[in-house]
Amino acid sequence: MKKLLTLSFALMMAALLDASGNLALAQISDINSAINKAGRQRMLSQRMAKAYLQTGLGTDAEQSRRTLEFSVAHFDRQLVELKNYAPNMEIKGTYLQLESAWLAYKDVLIGMAPGKDGARKVMELSERVLELAHQGGTQFVEISGTESGPLVGMAGRQRMVSQRIAKLYQALAWGVAPVNAAAELDKSRREFNVGMRALSLAPATTKEIKDEIEKARQLWLAVEALLDGRTADRKAASAGMATASERLLDALENVTALFEKVNR
Repeated sequence: MKKLLTLSFALMMAALLDASGNLALAQISDINSAINKAGRQRMLSQRMAKAYLQTGLGTDAEQSRRTLEFSVAHFDRQLVELKNYAPNMEIKGTYLQLESAWLAYKDVLIGMAPGKDGARKVMELSERVLELAHQGGTQFVEISGTESGPLVGMAGRQRMVSQRIAKLYQALAWGVAPVNAAAELDKSRREFNVGMRALSLAPATTKEIKDEIEKARQLWLAVEALLDGRTADRKAASAGMATASERLLDALENVTALFEKVNR
């Protein structure tokens, strides 16, 4: 049985992430930082599924495998941080539930090489992990008491939606999507457009943030072109979505980081 990711490799990845100096991996310093990381857990639940599906499809398989490994290690690290930071028993309880759901999800993600049976399980478990990660993020927003807290949460949710769209797209391409996948894809697409407009129009949105939102909006056009079926070659379309969704995610990380700093 060939493991995609051993425990020792996961620990090594976590150590490398710590040493990278990436701001996203710094310890939680305040409520906005907690909201950002809670939202990133939500995003990672979908990004990991996307990467698993792409590996199974043979879509930029080596890069997709590395994305999966990175994301698993990142999720593990942030889960520990969020549990430790949780300011009350309600939030702590959410993260204990998330930990249990995550263990089941991770077991499928890092088990044998991706196959269609595993992919269907990944689709199912990614939804449960998303649900609990969203619950934790919402709880942090509710206690934030800041103008920027909800905007950090909203920007962070856009990251998740971008990866959810890519996940559903790749699942449909591989023939492992649930029966409601096409409807969910259309719903997520509409949600993304509404969210971008809401962030742009928010009173706390600075010119710098608006400029970053516009950059993200331009990258979103490439995703929309794929959703509209403008690439006839299915293999090329799958590869295009893999690339476009990662570029969009990078831009949305920048947007979220800027909102995190507002009124800090």
